Amino acid sequence: MPILNVKVSGQKNAATTKAIHELLLDLTHRILGKKKEVTAIAIEYVDPECWMVGGKLLSDQNMNSFYFDIKITDETNTKDEKARYIKEAFEGFAGILGNLHEESYIYVQDVRAASYGYGGKTQEYRYHQ
Repeated sequence: MPILNVKVSGQKNAATTKAIHELLLDLTHRILGKKKEVTAIAIEYVDPECWMVGGKLLSDQNMNSFYFDIKITDETNTKDEKARYIKEAFEGFAGILGNLHEESYIYVQDVRAASYGYGGKTQEYRYHQ
């Protein structure tokens, strides 16, 4: 039941959106073991004229960048799984965006089961049912 919030430098583009969605859905399912049917992904585009890294605009650096966070239920994935997920996600975005700035970030956020849920039910509730 993860939710992913994604920011990508560049102009809104359906092909890029689809490629990012497919990448993240695959990695989230294959590496973290999350169900595809309850994975939500929101993608937002940020103009490179409005994104700075190291005090310089991405547009001036002729670079691309991204940031995303994923919220997962605490204690459902190992450190190794999360490290592999971050590595493969970075590589995947490099392939999609090209000329990727190293300062592109991924945040796997472990959320307490009693504080997280969907459909009006917490993950803690679902665990006990």
